Amino acid sequence: MAEQKSKRDSIGMGVKGCRTNNGFVQNEDILEKDLDPGSRADSPQHCTMGILGPGEPDLKDIQPYAGMPKEVLFHFSGKARYRVPREVLFWLTVASVIVLTGATIAIIAISPKCLDWWQDGPMYQIYPRSFKDSDKDGNGDLKGIQDKLDYITTLNIKTVWITSFYKSSLKDFRHGVVDFRDIDPIFGTMKDFENLVAAIHDRGLKLIIDIIPNHTSDKHAWFQWSRARTGKYTDYYIWQNCSHENGITTPPNNWLSVYGNSSWHFDELRNQCYFHQFTKEQPDLNFRNPDVQEEMKEIIQFWLAKGVDGFSFEAVKFLLEAKHLRDEAQVDKTQTPDTVTHYSELYHDFTTTQVGMHDIVRSFRQTMDQHSREPGRYRFMGTEAYGDSIDRTMMYYGLPFIQEADFPFNNYFTRLESPSGNNVFEVITSWMKHIPEGKWPNWMIGGPDNARLTSRLGKEYVNIMNMLVFTLPGTPITYYGEEIGMGNILATNLNESYNVDTLLSKSPMQWDNSSNAGFSEGSHTWLPISTDYYTVNVDVQKTQPRSALMLYQELSLLHANELLLNRGWFCYLKTDSQFVVYTREMDGIDRIFLVVLNFGESSLLNLKQMISSIPTKVRIRLSTNSTNKGSEVDTQAIALGKGEGLILEYNTKTLLHHQTDFRDRCFVSNRACYSSVLNILYSCARHLDERDEDTGILFCSKHLQ
Repeated sequence: MAEQKSKRDSIGMGVKGCRTNNGFVQNEDILEKDLDPGSRADSPQHCTMGILGPGEPDLKDIQPYAGMPKEVLFHFSGKARYRVPREVLFWLTVASVIVLTGATIAIIAISPKCLDWWQDGPMYQIYPRSFKDSDKDGNGDLKGIQDKLDYITTLNIKTVWITSFYKSSLKDFRHGVVDFRDIDPIFGTMKDFENLVAAIHDRGLKLIIDIIPNHTSDKHAWFQWSRARTGKYTDYYIWQNCSHENGITTPPNNWLSVYGNSSWHFDELRNQCYFHQFTKEQPDLNFRNPDVQEEMKEIIQFWLAKGVDGFSFEAVKFLLEAKHLRDEAQVDKTQTPDTVTHYSELYHDFTTTQVGMHDIVRSFRQTMDQHSREPGRYRFMGTEAYGDSIDRTMMYYGLPFIQEADFPFNNYFTRLESPSGNNVFEVITSWMKHIPEGKWPNWMIGGPDNARLTSRLGKEYVNIMNMLVFTLPGTPITYYGEEIGMGNILATNLNESYNVDTLLSKSPMQWDNSSNAGFSEGSHTWLPISTDYYTVNVDVQKTQPRSALMLYQELSLLHANELLLNRGWFCYLKTDSQFVVYTREMDGIDRIFLVVLNFGESSLLNLKQMISSIPTKVRIRLSTNSTNKGSEVDTQAIALGKGEGLILEYNTKTLLHHQTDFRDRCFVSNRACYSSVLNILYSCARHLDERDEDTGILFCSKHLQ
């Protein structure tokens, strides 16, 4: 009875005088006014709702109300007008989740691989002894580099590349390493290096450093132990028996050092000859010894643990030599063997790029991959391939499914000795025609072991060469000072004894026109300052609108902000002894950049003869002559001065890489298309791209006639 009473009371909670509460509480005063006069407000009102069965309520006349019990709730939830909207909302939610999930998967599937940090912007190579002196001793150092990081960021640089700073016995401080795990005191301390790494990363930059695995200094502890035949170090270097009588050494074969004369040197302590590809103070390590390979692996891990983001591996083609020790063939077979002393007089088939060398390089890559698993911490690997043929250079990219270097450094522009459109074109196309599919190019116009651009080609070509490397597909690499047009020093007495010819391009950075060009506050500098530092310096050029520095900053900014330059197609249109003309374009973007570079004398150029669909007037987006920026030119008669370059821009629906006439002149490294509707990049279908069997150049065929 009590249970039935409770149910009846609960059903009647929302009812007064047979009135129902439809989801909200009514004002009691209003209810009382509605009662019949004379009736007592607190007297119970009798409803027509009866009790069915053994105490079950009749719910047909009840409306939903707040606080209804579950019996009433269940009664209404099953009705169509409540059930159907609920089910519709449920299935709409399910469908929305499925659509969003599918869209996410589709976007991920069609999106091209994002450019990594080493692809996304220029690299800036620093020779540390010549960049900035912080302690007044006349030598650049790590603290000096840190002091100038803000300047580097104004260049829109993404990666700082510091050449060798290891403890070394050689005055050049490049390759004769005494300790791979220590900083040479002339550059500072390990704490200075750690502070520099932190400062570089704080500015959103990356750091790569040189590593020289092929050889050490003869002062290295490993070599001293090897001379004494101490334990495992006995075979850390390449030793061979040789005769040494009356101060004259008869080497095991005719192999020559890069710097001339025999590559074998007699050691009196061990009574054997050791092998050196470079100077006798730089003995070659024996990379056929697994212990040596393990040592180098641990050195790589040491610097990666310090926060280094990548390496440039130097002189890797020299890592292995033939075990048979046979003589190398002479270039001139009629030359008397005893007179063959220069490196260029032999074919170096037994001392460079031996079978197994690439396996060692790949083992370096594997070590770095172990430290690349953390998101955003990919470790870059570049290799030096100086002097190799283009085919051998491309081998450093690795195989389709076996990665090696991210790219071998492309120093072919550093060998240009005279300005010529044909020579520039040959460098560009030789790299692009041979690069493996999907690999990334790079371009550099200077380096520590080459004459500076200004000294090779002339100062009038500084701007045009910087424009070239920033508008080609791939990563531009700048050697310090190239952004302001520094040249070689002319001094002859350098007070240095090692490889003097390469020192001319290593003069101190020219910061301002104060004493020592702002490089050092000391009384002397390790190399003389160039005599043109009064006008060729950072401080002067940053205020001159037509300076090399200002153009460099504009080029780097354009490269960073334009998909056409960092992801687009490259199509060359014209090349001769004077002009190099090419376009940058991308599917989905109805604009084209047309780059015109004049390596000859002043002349007129007719672009209509090359591209019939080009408008009569096009806009100058950027020019080596700042007064032309933003103006329009007549495409039938463009006047270009000596060493002048233009980046032209115009709208078009007809991209050149879709046209049959141009398809064998177009190249893309990382295929991508742009959707202006969704504002995203997506991958162009792989089957739409073809590779010309003769040229090896990729071209897009989805709109071929």
